[in-house]
Amino acid sequence: MTRQPWGLMAEFASADALLAAARQVHEAGFERAEAYAPFHVDGLAEALGFVRNRVPAFTFLGGLLGGAGGFFLQWYSAVVDYPVNIGGRPLDSWPMFVPVTFEMAVLGAAFAAFLAMLAANGLPRLRHPLFAVPEFDLAMRNRFFLCLRTDDPAFEMQRARELLQGLHPMRCVEVPA
Repeated sequence: MTRQPWGLMAEFASADALLAAARQVHEAGFERAEAYAPFHVDGLAEALGFVRNRVPAFTFLGGLLGGAGGFFLQWYSAVVDYPVNIGGRPLDSWPMFVPVTFEMAVLGAAFAAFLAMLAANGLPRLRHPLFAVPEFDLAMRNRFFLCLRTDDPAFEMQRARELLQGLHPMRCVEVPA
């Protein structure tokens, strides 16, 4: 019994070739295609159909919760838990709570952004099927790769192989599962 591969991967020599291939693959209906390049390729995410992620929303929510938590902690300790009347000021004088509230909002936003980024990228991932392909180490140097995953709803082995071969890659290999 042979195991189904994780995907099919094509290797391209230039960023322009990768970008054109990504557009054609997305137009062909592949939703989970992945591209790998040694540097940022402008427009590649859009060519693959990536629109938005939720990291900014989680960052805002983390900042809001951090700021509210910092404010509540100060308010509770100054008004409810240990009220001290100093110089006739009101116990809940909010201007003195602003610096810590701001710092806690920034800290909460930073933690939320970091955790959301890790979750959105599926990290930490110590093993990835692409690491088993010997040619893939060139993705960090001078080659560009486009991978069609077998868990994509549009994936059918023969159709995917013909599509990738029609893009004129340097080579096309199966990625073992």
